[in-house]
Amino acid sequence: MGEVITVGIADLKVSGDPEAEIVTYALGSCIGVALWDEEARVGGILHFMLPDSKMNREKARTTPALFADTGLPLLFREAYHLGAEKSRIVVRLVGGANILNDNSLFNIGERNHRAATHILTGNSVRILAESVGGNESLSMRLHVGSGAVSVVTGAGESRAL
Repeated sequence: MGEVITVGIADLKVSGDPEAEIVTYALGSCIGVALWDEEARVGGILHFMLPDSKMNREKARTTPALFADTGLPLLFREAYHLGAEKSRIVVRLVGGANILNDNSLFNIGERNHRAATHILTGNSVRILAESVGGNESLSMRLHVGSGAVSVVTGAGESRAL
């Protein structure tokens, strides 16, 4: 087993090490985006919190991974630097839950999911699988060499995505 690379909240990491695993925790209303290019064996994860950087341009400049619209382009640029090509990239989405379970007007989880889907499909990026919605926090793990993604619930149950 190779290095375990941890992605924090409002953070992203990419790797070209086929032995590495990239992991992020506590995806409640946040969305985890796992990117993978099979040919280049490049993978990455973005853990973003909010859909749109227009609410705080300064924060978007200093912490682009906080938002879908600034974090996703950065994730792809970092993967391209390691040899990934857009036409080969597939993504998986995890999170977007309504943790408060109160049918809130804000509904950040759903808005985050819509933003990610809109950006990705609008740029002809294939979403391979999703584990979004619900009302529990999830974690995700990407094995860079195989592209395998697993989702872990708060109770510790793991499933392939």
